[in-house]
Amino acid sequence: MPTLWGNPRDSDQSDRRSEDGGSTNERTRLLGNHREATPALLTPDDPAVSPYNLWTVRMFRHITVILTLITAVWWIILLISTFITPPGFHMRGSGFFAFSNTTVALLVLILDLAFFRTPSQSARILCACMALALLVNTILTLAVQMVRYEEGWVGVTSISWVLLISLWVLAADRTVEWGKAEEEERLTGRPETRRSLGEWSKVLTSTVGLFALCLAVILMTLTLILRSLDAGVAPPGNLYWVDGGHYRMHVYCSPNVPDSPGRDRQLPTVLFEGGEYAVEHGLADLAHNAVRNGSISRYCYVDRPGYAWSDTAPSPLSAGMEAVIMSEALAQAGERGPWVVASAGVGSYYSRIFASQHGAEVKGLLLIDPLHDVDLDRLGSPKRGILLWLWGIISPLGLDTLPGAIFRGRKSADRIWGVSSKHNPRHIFARLQESLVASSLTKREVLSSRNIMKNDTALTVITSGLEVRRHVAWEGKQRDLTKLTSNLKHWDVVDDAPHEVWRTFEGREMIEKRLSSLVRGR
Repeated sequence: MPTLWGNPRDSDQSDRRSEDGGSTNERTRLLGNHREATPALLTPDDPAVSPYNLWTVRMFRHITVILTLITAVWWIILLISTFITPPGFHMRGSGFFAFSNTTVALLVLILDLAFFRTPSQSARILCACMALALLVNTILTLAVQMVRYEEGWVGVTSISWVLLISLWVLAADRTVEWGKAEEEERLTGRPETRRSLGEWSKVLTSTVGLFALCLAVILMTLTLILRSLDAGVAPPGNLYWVDGGHYRMHVYCSPNVPDSPGRDRQLPTVLFEGGEYAVEHGLADLAHNAVRNGSISRYCYVDRPGYAWSDTAPSPLSAGMEAVIMSEALAQAGERGPWVVASAGVGSYYSRIFASQHGAEVKGLLLIDPLHDVDLDRLGSPKRGILLWLWGIISPLGLDTLPGAIFRGRKSADRIWGVSSKHNPRHIFARLQESLVASSLTKREVLSSRNIMKNDTALTVITSGLEVRRHVAWEGKQRDLTKLTSNLKHWDVVDDAPHEVWRTFEGREMIEKRLSSLVRGR
């Protein structure tokens, strides 16, 4: 009775049917016709000795090709969503984890197809290790509520997909090895254990490629563990749904200072806008100290999308859009002003637009070493955008975050809003969004705000002395910004202060002094 795959030793009858024009099968079509009872054995190098003789192996390859095409289409969609978010594809995290996972899946499939006929044990071991790490990733993504919320269905689909792909490639490699041994034994008399130089080169290449991908997945797993730990840190304020309930913004307002003799109850609230970092990175401490010593009576701040505890917003996102979103978040928090708006660095663009949109409520504007309109071309340069995008792609590897946590003792606060936040994928994504439209949409909005701004709004500018000495044109830019309104109260240059002026005692003292003057209308 014939076996499932047929027996070459009793193929006399089948050979006669093939010779007489009968149908051939996948195993006899490459061998020609033989009248001998036992066909002659082939050499291992004969093209007929191939695992592709088996329909199972061919099926695995065809399905792998289909999976590669599907993964490539998904990869392109995620790439586009970084720059222009399609409906339904907005992720409240960065989106870089989903993109990185899909990139891993695509590269694994390409390596599998490139070396499909050369299975190896090392490749299967690496695929198994990768699948184990991806299983941990999937469990963390599904189990940690904040991670699941930030990734959304797109991120969950991506991590689940790359896990299935790793298991599929593992099964495909094992099937090809079985098929190769099966055909070699049937057609040459024994399984071939030797490899040619070309085969060893292919094995080495596939092993190195899979090892790099496996290492990347392990690093992503460790980064995801840190991200899960950071999810347990609660924000100091409240989160409010904005933009039709698509994402949340973090708003914090200090408690009202109790009434005391000689203190005006109707003093404006100071609205802080962060610079290159979130407000929590230095400015919040300054604001708290200013309330404590009586320089101001109350303050609020709203983290921009992607900063600190605020979700990321869909792309594209300009400074004008962010100012509208900030207004919506403040309204939901029940905060209506009046305001004295204080901002630093790049945050000056957002505060200027906000002040122009709320002229009646904004009583004063304090700019701390602000960026000039012409600096938007530098922020929106293609080189900077490409570098931010590349930085975002590798950010899930945690190349800075992991050493910072392991060797430098950096905590969750450092990664959320502190010194390590610039390596946070959400923060990088927000800066990439800022760069994409800085020289187009944002620049038009900033220039328009200059014309819309109420001319009698009280204005104070505080400039970094170090920046003035470092950049020849810096003083001229700062001087031009003192002309935003006709009601300039003060322009101070703090000699030894850096760009973040509040980092020095003299800088902090000057900021508190000028805030007190603006709040009290002096």
